[in-house]
Amino acid sequence: MARETWKPGNMLYPLPAVMVSCARPDERPNIITVAWAGTICSSPAMVSISIKPERYSYGIIRETGEFVINLTTKKLARAADYCGVRSGRDVDKFRETHLTAAPASKISAPLIKESPVNIECRVRDMIELGSHHMFLSDVLSVDVDSRYLDDKGRLRLNDADLMVYSHGSYYSLGENLGSFGFSVRKDAKKTRKNPNRTVKC
Repeated sequence: MARETWKPGNMLYPLPAVMVSCARPDERPNIITVAWAGTICSSPAMVSISIKPERYSYGIIRETGEFVINLTTKKLARAADYCGVRSGRDVDKFRETHLTAAPASKISAPLIKESPVNIECRVRDMIELGSHHMFLSDVLSVDVDSRYLDDKGRLRLNDADLMVYSHGSYYSLGENLGSFGFSVRKDAKKTRKNPNRTVKC
């Protein structure tokens, strides 16, 4: 099969399309939708977001050093898109999207109540890279909508109909292809036939 070689570009897809909420003291809060977001460390828990310096939220986050990453769902697709194409300089995004700004537990920036998971972040460092500047941030708290907890308190996040961004379009997550480690997991039926068998992970 023939293949083509293209110039360098951002082709790492799909990505989480997250709504990032932020606020200056005594000003209305704002939301920016970003796809350049990711996990960078598990212990300590750290994430990153990359924003163009000309964006309204960039100045807010750089000044306050705080923001909340709000996961998005199929129901939040229109709001997420709106917050990515309209500027907080011109409109009140919470009002226009009918989203609710709720108090966070560790920082001053608000979280979005309608999001299934809110990740409260404090900036540790900011790196000027080029078109985007990256905010390397510590996760201070994770707020979870109790609707997605089972009777044992475990998070059933995939029940939230999460949304991703891929090559200019939004998609809801689809078929479950397997859980982590399924490719090396021993056959469950064989294990039940031999209860003394040890399964190594």
